[in-house]
Amino acid sequence: MSISWQHDPVIHRLTQVLPPPEPYPYQDTYLFLLDSVISQQLSTKVADVIYKRFLKLFPEGYPLPELLQEMPVEYLREVGLSTAKANYVKNIASFHREHSLYFEHLHSMPDEEILALLTQIKGVGPWTVQMVLMFPLNRPDVFPIDDLVIRQQISRWYSLTENGKELRRQMTAIAENWRPHRTLACKYLWKAKNLPATSI
Repeated sequence: MSISWQHDPVIHRLTQVLPPPEPYPYQDTYLFLLDSVISQQLSTKVADVIYKRFLKLFPEGYPLPELLQEMPVEYLREVGLSTAKANYVKNIASFHREHSLYFEHLHSMPDEEILALLTQIKGVGPWTVQMVLMFPLNRPDVFPIDDLVIRQQISRWYSLTENGKELRRQMTAIAENWRPHRTLACKYLWKAKNLPATSI
């Protein structure tokens, strides 16, 4: 599908100098949610190590919700999770057993319903749910306004100097031009993180 970005010169130019974002290869929304919570506020390298250790706690490397729910926090702490994160992943497992967090259950729900459902889980905030929507669920029109890189990239490429509420207002206005493809625009901005300014 060809998308015209002529109404936004920045995104249009990024699509000319960057390869298209690869589609996310997995649809396991439950596992993605666990990974996202474990990875919060960690470098990619450290998060990857802890996540792999976490998976090794379970038969065949898969954290079945009933096993995770029953696992002592001490075991989760031993592989590098904080006490808070250990409780958060157990919360996800408990919620999954009651409501089903699998792709097959979530994919038919509107974005707003998924956001309302998943933010009931202690430890899961709007940003985490937006990542679930953008990647395994592949929803086309999500705008994670509180994502640090997105905020930095919009400020950089659109020459914004505002802060706080005014920055949010400006970002929201810019993102309106990307509808109904805000997800794709954000993926290009993420890819442009290390792109020299002279490239566009």
